[in-house]
Amino acid sequence: MSKKTVKAKKKTTNKGFSKFVKWFWILFTLGVLSGALLFQLASWGVFGELPPFEYLENPQTNLASEIFSSDGETLGKFYLDDNRTPIKFDDLPENLVNALIATEDARFYEHSGIDARGTLRAFAYLGKKGGASTISQQLARQLFIGAREKEKKTQAILQKLKEWVLATRLERQYTKDEIIAMYLNVYDFGYAADGIRSASKIYFGKEPKDLKIEESAMLVGMLKNSSYYNPLRREELVFNRRNTVLAQMAKYDYITEQEKDSLQALEMQVHFNPENHREGLATYFRMYLQGFMNDWIKKNPKPAVEGERDKWSLYLDGLKIYTTVDSRMQANAEEAVQEHMKRLQAEFFHQNTPDRNKTAPFLDLDKSEIDNIIERAMKNSDRWRQMKRQGKSEKDIRSSFTKKTEMTVFDWNSDSHEKDTIMTPMDSIRYYKSFLRTAMMSMEPQTGHVKAWVGGVDYRHFQYDNVYQGARQAGSTFKPFVYAAAIDQLRLSPCYELPDTQYCIEAEKHGNPEPWCPKNSEGKYSGEMYTLKRALANSKNSVTAQLIDRVGPKSVVSIVKNLGITSEIPEVPSIALGTPDLSVYEMVGAYGAFANQGVYVKPVMVTRIEDKNGTVLYEYVPETKDVLSKEVAYAMVNLMEGVTQGGSGTRLRTTGYDKWRPEYKEIITGYPYEFKNPIAGKTGTTQNNSDGWFMGMVPNLVTGVWVGGDDRSVHFKTITYGQGASMALPIWGLYMKKNYADKDLGVSDGAFAEPENMSINLDCSKPADDADTEKDLDDDLDDLDF
Repeated sequence: MSKKTVKAKKKTTNKGFSKFVKWFWILFTLGVLSGALLFQLASWGVFGELPPFEYLENPQTNLASEIFSSDGETLGKFYLDDNRTPIKFDDLPENLVNALIATEDARFYEHSGIDARGTLRAFAYLGKKGGASTISQQLARQLFIGAREKEKKTQAILQKLKEWVLATRLERQYTKDEIIAMYLNVYDFGYAADGIRSASKIYFGKEPKDLKIEESAMLVGMLKNSSYYNPLRREELVFNRRNTVLAQMAKYDYITEQEKDSLQALEMQVHFNPENHREGLATYFRMYLQGFMNDWIKKNPKPAVEGERDKWSLYLDGLKIYTTVDSRMQANAEEAVQEHMKRLQAEFFHQNTPDRNKTAPFLDLDKSEIDNIIERAMKNSDRWRQMKRQGKSEKDIRSSFTKKTEMTVFDWNSDSHEKDTIMTPMDSIRYYKSFLRTAMMSMEPQTGHVKAWVGGVDYRHFQYDNVYQGARQAGSTFKPFVYAAAIDQLRLSPCYELPDTQYCIEAEKHGNPEPWCPKNSEGKYSGEMYTLKRALANSKNSVTAQLIDRVGPKSVVSIVKNLGITSEIPEVPSIALGTPDLSVYEMVGAYGAFANQGVYVKPVMVTRIEDKNGTVLYEYVPETKDVLSKEVAYAMVNLMEGVTQGGSGTRLRTTGYDKWRPEYKEIITGYPYEFKNPIAGKTGTTQNNSDGWFMGMVPNLVTGVWVGGDDRSVHFKTITYGQGASMALPIWGLYMKKNYADKDLGVSDGAFAEPENMSINLDCSKPADDADTEKDLDDDLDDLDF
């Protein structure tokens, strides 16, 4: 080949190569310009509206309101769809942040929202070697765009462009640490675990700062797709995904190879703690709190802020509600209720088998009376209301109550307290009527702070709150108010004596239209002289009747009203025996004044409310009233100490009774209690054993317990099982044993504070001439104006 030919061929080759290079740069430039143009068009909103700058500056996510206990624990949350409580970057454990970066965005701290290397790799390999979404892009998608329409390629590309635009804007607006915190706070981990704090609590029962490396790795692994990588449904898949995250952490030197191998060998231990309105700690209290907050929101307008709601939302605004409830004491209270009520219910079922009670669970009622109870329950049921709203005829509604259907009902013998069964709705009404109900509230008398609140045995199936909503006859727990009036007005001593004989108040006296002649329990009278202390300890109706005759019902009602009881109480003598219907909430507040040297402090449940930024919106102001003198209050405490020293509450101090009294083995849960510290209290039992009460006090804690059926006709046959000392007192005993076992709670085991210069005689060993006499009382009566 000639030199000329070679030269010509070389020239042609160079020309072709130059043409290729030229077109390469033309296409590359066009590609870059096109990308830049598309990016710019996306930023202008041509492909869909983007959020305004103000929204980027303050993204609006729905935040759950959180309820805090007095000891700093989360009692629960109020939310609709988003159970989200955000935390700051400083509250995230380092291992969680490292796992996130290693797995999702290794060059997170190097780019400005878009990872160029990752993007080129994704284009070059068509995504086969990993995607290119940075944490900032994923956050943009979570906040402003939503899930990508993968089946629509064009839409997916446009969404990607918007992600790029928003990611770069987020990077300009927030620090890298803030972006990480925002991303982890908005992600939905499933099962109402919105955000990392909820996820940590729900899957592991702990705060994020306490997460172990392998636990952080599991949660980061779920970020790929939480519904697919579900640790409850696909344990092996999530286990492998967790180990992939650990491998990534080792790859980028966040952990060593040896640590990786050790961590990958660990079993995955999920401690599932679902958070919803019907489960968890203090469910009844939380539902009371919901009403409290709704009332507060109505009365407290939200400051006007452009773009935000014009009033507070309990479910969306992330309010922080600080309460007086102590999570440890609440847990003790709920455990005590569960332990005793399970055994008590078993005995009730035993006594109400068809061969023992043909009208079970009702007693002393005929068929028409039972039918009326069932009829009322049917018309008050959710089924009736829902079908009525749907426009169903009454005939169709009634018919539905007789058709067998699958349902889940309450069951003490199941670990979950539920069982699946088939029965008619009508049968389920009778089934639920057979369960005994309970209420318990515990309060610090000096501050009014409510420490524990149990409104029933299981909120999922019994949603009526017997602490605040419920009101039942108080029985003998009302008697201390009569004694307080007598000691206050007549300056009586606990040592003052009255005869145990039947006593009648004549007709027309104290507004009583007919003679009132109350009987002692079992209709027996000893004829002996009883000190007031002994009479209250043994709940002698004969003595209480004499006292209310001498002070008058009006003075008793006056004291009761000053002690915070708002329920209607008629000014008639029969109130002395506890005929008024009162709530546990009212009774605990009233008894608190005895332990607090005569000063009534209104029960307090909420101490402070803050908005999501920590701005204080509400702080409580104590409501107090001086009702009794210190001397009278202490005399009352001394009287009620007699109940646990030699009266109906003595079993709190005894041992060995279970050897010869069967009820101690069957239903007196936790016996022996063996308390040796000073305890003041009063049991209460109403007619037919329909209600059992126990009010118990130590110097810094007053607790009330009630147990009974949903209907008064649901009760034990005999006082052996139906009295307050058997139904309610064991819950108090169990609760206090648990409290005393935890020294950090600081529950007092000391004596009640005695006032200086106590002028009321408390020493009943003094000679009779030094003690109060009938003549002293008559002299005092002459000075009173009825």
